[in-house]
Amino acid sequence: MVGLPYDFLANPLGAVRSTFEKAMAAEVASGADPANYDGRDWGVAYLFRQFLFDNGGLSQVPILNSTSFKWVQPNTLVRFRGMIQDMLGNELYVGVYKDGPNWRTNKYMDLSQFSMDSRPDMRVWERQLLYCVPVPGQNSWVEPSSEALINCYRNGTSQQREKRPRDDDTTSDPMDLNVSGDEFQGSSSNKKMREDEIPSKSSQAQDFVSEGASSISMVPTLDKDSLPCLVKIYDLPDSDLKLNDVFEFVGIFTFDPELVVKDDTDEFSDLCDDVLADMPPSKVPRLHCLIHRKLAVHDFISNSPMMEVNPHLVKQIRGSLLGHLTAVLGNDGLAANFMLLHLLSRVNGRVDNLAVGKLSLNLSCFSKESVSVFGNQITLAIKNLLPFTHHIPLTVDYLNAASLAPRKDYQLNRLVTGVLQLAEGSHLTVDETLLEAGTLNSVGVENARLLKDLMELQKVEYDFKYYKMEMATDVQLLILSEGKSNILPADLVLPFQPSSVDSAEPVAAEALEAWRWYLATLRSLPNSIEPELQKVIEDDLVAARQADRTLSSGDFSRIADNGAANVSELW
Repeated sequence: MVGLPYDFLANPLGAVRSTFEKAMAAEVASGADPANYDGRDWGVAYLFRQFLFDNGGLSQVPILNSTSFKWVQPNTLVRFRGMIQDMLGNELYVGVYKDGPNWRTNKYMDLSQFSMDSRPDMRVWERQLLYCVPVPGQNSWVEPSSEALINCYRNGTSQQREKRPRDDDTTSDPMDLNVSGDEFQGSSSNKKMREDEIPSKSSQAQDFVSEGASSISMVPTLDKDSLPCLVKIYDLPDSDLKLNDVFEFVGIFTFDPELVVKDDTDEFSDLCDDVLADMPPSKVPRLHCLIHRKLAVHDFISNSPMMEVNPHLVKQIRGSLLGHLTAVLGNDGLAANFMLLHLLSRVNGRVDNLAVGKLSLNLSCFSKESVSVFGNQITLAIKNLLPFTHHIPLTVDYLNAASLAPRKDYQLNRLVTGVLQLAEGSHLTVDETLLEAGTLNSVGVENARLLKDLMELQKVEYDFKYYKMEMATDVQLLILSEGKSNILPADLVLPFQPSSVDSAEPVAAEALEAWRWYLATLRSLPNSIEPELQKVIEDDLVAARQADRTLSSGDFSRIADNGAANVSELW
């Protein structure tokens, strides 16, 4: 059986070239001028979507991260899961040009494979630039093991290579050169490596991960060892991509450790915006996106069992999870029930400045001694249950010095991240037991206000120097404090009353997977209130208002949310 003249994993540019040649042939056959081709997708996206989703090829595509970066080869197909930390606007590039009798394209490439001379039939196209980072606070259990990544890569590339036919044509196209071993044949950097005996790509990549990534100021401080990626987007409206959204990008990986200085002799180099000057390919790898999809929390529960949401199963999992939380909280059953409601809460709607559905929780009555035991247990339990978690040890010094809000650096033309630039579905634990008497400076006062607004409004104010912009978010907040927190007024303040100091028992992997599935799945379900339940909640609201005239609309929202959750024993 004759295979395709390219494979999708090791040689995706072969598919780009082949489909482009067919599109140009169709343009010529129809009498159109290929020079007027506008750069729209010519069938590449359909081809890769068919391979990835219809033929099950997605599982063969390696995930690009700080582990796999050491061995993934340039110009191969990878997928990158990350948060859009900054949107850098559009980049101009030479999209189509003529090389003798043949039409060529630079789409999905950083550099042209052929020499380009200035000529009237050359056309400039645009692509979007996104600076993406691994989701801030992502826990280690979310990522597949390095062994699984390597096996995925080896199995996928070997299966694809078995399908490759022998190329009888003696004239080779650089786009069709195969990738094998530790070399990318046809790469200029690889030629230099062979001639000058420069260290291999793996060793250079390892140096980048250990040194370069931590020196990039735009990477969130909570993830010093994370691998950033510059994603280049084609044929997509700006409105489809938003700051802080989490996506999986599947595309062509390019990285050249030696391409540091821009070639001033290249008359087309000025098409690159100066915004990329501080992100050379030697420091930040590129991914030319072919397919993308938005991810939610449940997409990161990789080993979750395939379960149908039915009342009996959900009740079983809920009961076991509640028992685990009760043990973690020293047999405080009331705290465990409200902790479960807190972990299930999410913003499911907004009315004016009111975020409907949130449930921030303040566990009080901690001491410095008890928080060292139960605080650590609670933090560890949440990290094992949720994919994105953060912990802030709140002190006066921290408030006076921390960079919580993202800010715009106009000199770099970059958005410099802050601690509170978080993805939807993140969890933030604030340990207030470390807070002692002290004086807040102007930065500390501003940081305290930012945390308060995040808790009350589920919004973070971004600093653009000349103006401020509020960004909506959905972050679960848990406060551990000695008394009721005066800085962070939570939706629910509950005295923590443990009756046992025994450490929680080890948890089986199967149970953890079931609990993660439960929390992620139930948070993603649509929220609706039946007429009977609505009548019960209305009666409760009237009774509460008669008992306390100071209740606000926010208090009513919390009563409604908690009433809906408590009446439905199923969840």
